[in-house]
Amino acid sequence: MNAGVILVAAGQGTRLGATQPKAFVRVAGSTVIEHAVSRAFQAADITQIIIVAPASHLREAGALVSSHARADDISVVAGGVERTHSVSAGLAALRANIEVVLVHDAARCLAPASLFDRLVAAVRDGRDAVVPGLPVTDTIKQVDGDGRVVATPDRSSLRAIQTPQAFRRAVLTRAHGSGAEATDDAALVELLGVTVEVLEGDELAFKITTAADLAHAGRILGA
Repeated sequence: MNAGVILVAAGQGTRLGATQPKAFVRVAGSTVIEHAVSRAFQAADITQIIIVAPASHLREAGALVSSHARADDISVVAGGVERTHSVSAGLAALRANIEVVLVHDAARCLAPASLFDRLVAAVRDGRDAVVPGLPVTDTIKQVDGDGRVVATPDRSSLRAIQTPQAFRRAVLTRAHGSGAEATDDAALVELLGVTVEVLEGDELAFKITTAADLAHAGRILGA
């Protein structure tokens, strides 16, 4: 099965405190986008990457990938107002022969190729939707609008979900055609009544959100 990656890089990254969108910030000499693309292409079955960039930075995104050894397999499209719109734009740009779609946050740029490989293999084996997740180690409290605790969920059944998230293309296309919106694509698929399975995630697939996260990524790359 040919697999394609929709790399969502349209966020502004205000919590990072940078003067440009987070995906264009440099860490260990390369941008977040470049690190993400490099790792995705190390996976065995990835034949195309669609970078969904802010409309204001399409030229910059194109320049970053123009010299890549697999530049012909990379396309850049403009993102939308919401994440759902951005992923839909990426879906529309995929080649017709792509059967497995992985939706990935550029901000999780250190996610290893082995994680991509495991997710693609799971879809190839018959799953419609597979996401990586890590056990929750903190106690979680559910609160009301005034900050009062209303419940303490059993953390043994909770998972912190990461990306990439892998889907059979037809399923993800149907989910995006439903008109619903969600914070991640797995939630859209869940609304269809399709089973989403969780595989063991990877500590390297952490999300760069703050300056401390960026520094942590730099230490890993430096090591």
